[in-house]
Amino acid sequence: MEVNVFDLRPAGYSYLQKKLAIEGMPNWHRSSVSNTGTQYSKIQNGFVDEVFRTQYWPGEKVGDHLEFALKYDGVNIGLLTQIFEKVQKDDLIEYIRSKPTGKYARRIWFLYEFLTDKLLPVADISSGNYVDALEEKKYYTILNGERSPRHRIVNNLLGPKTFCPVVRRTEKLSRLDTSDLRKRCEDIVTVYPPELLRRALCYLYNKETKSSFEIEQINPNTSRTEKFITSLELAEKEDFCKKESLIELQNRIVDPRFKDSDYRESQNYVGQTVAYQKELIHFICPKPDDLPSLMSGLIDSHKRMKEGGVSPVIHAAAISYGFVFLHPFVDGNGRIHRFLIHNILSLRGMVPDELMFPVSAVMLKNPKDYNASLEAFSRPLLQLVDYSLDEMGHMTVDNDTACWYKYIDMTAQAETLYDFINKTIEEELVEELRFLANYDKTKKAIQEIIDMPDRLIDLFIRLCLQNKGYLSKGKKDSYFDFLSDKELADMEKVIREEYKKE
Repeated sequence: MEVNVFDLRPAGYSYLQKKLAIEGMPNWHRSSVSNTGTQYSKIQNGFVDEVFRTQYWPGEKVGDHLEFALKYDGVNIGLLTQIFEKVQKDDLIEYIRSKPTGKYARRIWFLYEFLTDKLLPVADISSGNYVDALEEKKYYTILNGERSPRHRIVNNLLGPKTFCPVVRRTEKLSRLDTSDLRKRCEDIVTVYPPELLRRALCYLYNKETKSSFEIEQINPNTSRTEKFITSLELAEKEDFCKKESLIELQNRIVDPRFKDSDYRESQNYVGQTVAYQKELIHFICPKPDDLPSLMSGLIDSHKRMKEGGVSPVIHAAAISYGFVFLHPFVDGNGRIHRFLIHNILSLRGMVPDELMFPVSAVMLKNPKDYNASLEAFSRPLLQLVDYSLDEMGHMTVDNDTACWYKYIDMTAQAETLYDFINKTIEEELVEELRFLANYDKTKKAIQEIIDMPDRLIDLFIRLCLQNKGYLSKGKKDSYFDFLSDKELADMEKVIREEYKKE
C-alpha cells in the first residue's frame, strides 16, 4: 500500500543529498520514512524505493543519516566521497565520538580517512574486534584485506581509492559458483575427442575475433584479424592488465594510423551524427587529465582482486567494464574490453585448458542485453556531465567528473556477464562442438559415397547448409556437375540426417 508523497521524508543518502545539495549517480536503494506508519517497497527498473515506518526516522543529524544509509541503502562510495567533501567535520567527529565502538561509526570514520586522505581528530581505538569495511554477506570482497589498527577495520574493498568498484551479492549473483561453471565446461568437453577440441579451439578463436569486431560494425583486414587471434591465444598465459601490455594490445588490433603510445590526450565520447552539426551523445569518457590516476587504480584493483580470491566472473566484469568506461585509448577500447574478459577468466583458471568462451558471439546475439549493461552506467552519467561541442565536434567537459568513474557500482554489469557466460557454456559452446562433430560424421559419410577432395566436400556441406539441406541447381551446375543424380540425393540426405537437430 502506497502513501501520499507529502507524508514522506527522505532518509539516508536521499536526505544527505538534499541537505548538502549533492548531485550524483543514483543509488540502487532509495529510502524515505512515512509519517503515517506505513512500510512498503517498490522495485522498478532495477531501483528499490523503500518506505520505512515512523520509528525508523534517524533524526536530523548527518551522522545518523550516514549510519542509516550504510545500514539500509548500502555502501555507495561515490556518494560518500561527495558527502565527505561537503559535510561539516564537527558533525562527523561528534557522531564518531558518540559511538566509538559502533561498527557503522567505525566504517564511516575509516571510509572518510581512506577516501579523503585527511585524519580526523579522533583517538585510535585501542581494543575490540576488527570489522570488515564491507559486509561479506552483502558484497563481493577480497580475502585477507589489510587491517587498519586505528579504526579496527579490515579493508576488504575491491580496489584502491583511485579506482574502487562495488559489486553487491544480489539474488542472481548468489547463484554464481565458479567451480560449478568450470565443471559444466569439463563435462561438455569430455565427450569429444582431443583432435576435435583442438580444431574447435581454432574455430572459436576465429569466431570470437569476428564477433568482437562485428559488434562495432568493423570489417578488419586479414592482418588485424590474425593479430587479434594471436592475442587471444596468449590470453591464458599472459596477464595483459598492465599499461605496457594494454598499449601493445591496442597497437595490434587497430588501424596503424590510430595506434597510441600512451593513454589518450584528447576528450573522447561515443555518439552519432543525427543532423548537420548535431550529435546524439551516448557516453562521455573521463577527462584525459584524470586517466593516468584512474588507469593506475584499475590496474591496482585488478591485482588486488587477482590476489584476493575474488570470483573470476566478478573480477572480469569489474575490470573489463571498468576499462571500457575509462576508454583510455582513441580506438580499440571495446575490443580490448571484451578481450580482458577472456584474459581474466583464463588467468583465474575458470576456463578449462585448450578451451575458450566465445562471449562476444553471445553479446552479438543479445545486443539489447549487452547495450543495457553499458547504459546502466552511461545513461545516468550523461545527466551529471557539463560539456560543450564545437563546430568540429570536439568536446570540452567543464565540471569535475573523476569521482563518478572511480567508484562505479558494477552489479548490473556482473549480472549481465554471468548471464552471458551461462549462455556461452550451455548454448554457444555446445552448439559449436556439436556442429563440428556432425561435420566430421557428415564428411566421412560423403567420402563413402564419393571420394572427392576435402575442399569440395567442405564446399558441398556449406552450400547445402545454406539451403536447408539441398544443393541448388545453379550451384550444382557451377561446382558439382560431375555428380550423378543418385550421388547427389544420397549426399543431401546425409547432410539432412546429420544436421536435423541443428
